[in-house]
Amino acid sequence: MEELREMARPEQGSRARPLRGLPSTAAVVGHPIHPMLIPFPITFLTAALATDVAARATEDPFWSRTSRWMLGAGLVTGLVAGAVGAIDYFTIRRAREKSVGKLHAYGNPLALGLAAANLALRQKRQAGAMPNAAEIGLSTATAAVLGVTGWAGAELSYRHMVGVAGHGDQHTDEEKRYVP
Repeated sequence: MEELREMARPEQGSRARPLRGLPSTAAVVGHPIHPMLIPFPITFLTAALATDVAARATEDPFWSRTSRWMLGAGLVTGLVAGAVGAIDYFTIRRAREKSVGKLHAYGNPLALGLAAANLALRQKRQAGAMPNAAEIGLSTATAAVLGVTGWAGAELSYRHMVGVAGHGDQHTDEEKRYVP
């Protein structure tokens, strides 16, 4: 009889049975750190594409130098945001269970790798040299990957309620267990 009642219950995550929020485990006074940090690498790394386009359009070396700075700042802030995000990923089971969680967790290092390769190419050339097709391609690929992984991160927060502040510890023991 109990099994029939359970089967008749609305699906978890539906309007009738909404998901409970799972607060971030990397937080300061209850405020999740990862969402506070992610605007920086996203802005810097997408700005690198914009400054590459500006450099090619104007042939002004200022924009080429700015692209290097954007890539460097994006890498540093991306590593910090990624380290904090990894804490949440490995301590919140729901983040690991969702396909968008895996896309977010494994796609962002890909974006940082593309940006690092881009910066490495530029370091071999004189500062202010116009970005070549390969560098613009890497900037474009980085921005595209960030668009996808940023969407995945938003899905985790807004649809799957990962890293959403709640009242007290809403993690069940089952949710805290490691998921391979």
